[in-house]
Amino acid sequence: MFELAQNLEQAAAGLSPIVSVLLGLAAVIVGLFVWLGGLGFRKILVAVVGAVGGGGCAFLVHGRDIMPIAIAAAIGVVVVLIFERLFITIMTAGLAALFSFAILAGLYNTDFSEGLKRACSQMPVYSWVIIAALAVIFIVAGFYLWRLTSALCCALLGTMLIFAGMILLLLYKGAAPVTYISARGLFFAAVFGAMTAFGTIEQLMFCRLPEKRLTAKKRAGSSENRPDKASLSWRNR
Repeated sequence: MFELAQNLEQAAAGLSPIVSVLLGLAAVIVGLFVWLGGLGFRKILVAVVGAVGGGGCAFLVHGRDIMPIAIAAAIGVVVVLIFERLFITIMTAGLAALFSFAILAGLYNTDFSEGLKRACSQMPVYSWVIIAALAVIFIVAGFYLWRLTSALCCALLGTMLIFAGMILLLLYKGAAPVTYISARGLFFAAVFGAMTAFGTIEQLMFCRLPEKRLTAKKRAGSSENRPDKASLSWRNR
């Protein structure tokens, strides 16, 4: 894991200072927004993720040709909005599996220098059972605890963006944040988990889903338009 972290750090350090700072600031700002308030605007968030995912896939296939990227981004937005619940459920399960894989790889000091496939073979079998069980748990939660799953997904994405943005900003200062984090993996995993838990709880407490806000407005409007009993009794006299 340490070798993989060093390779990622060296690749990111090759960015120009302006790009590193702009990307870092953008990631931190967007991450804070998603971490603390993404649940209230989840359709916009899902649409952005779908556009980025579709456009990214088209970029890998067609290069920098704008038209295929734009078409793929539009298709990605439509698909994720149609299958919004399924998409968020799968994304949450995937993020949980990725996070647990990173923790377990750090616990077993997995060596990534010979490739990901070789590194995965070094991990014990029961670690994959744990990862698969967590993924299944979050998939089931997505169908029965939809609001909690959505809040957790936003908190996970927001925390990841904040970490990524801070790493880019520290790289601009000449530090080695990825190496530092890798050397203290369990501590930063605990920080990541605490931030995710806080973001999830905060959103559950203070962010309402758009459908619930709309329903509340409809109820308020119907109650305002409904004549009170006193006026009805006066008219019936």
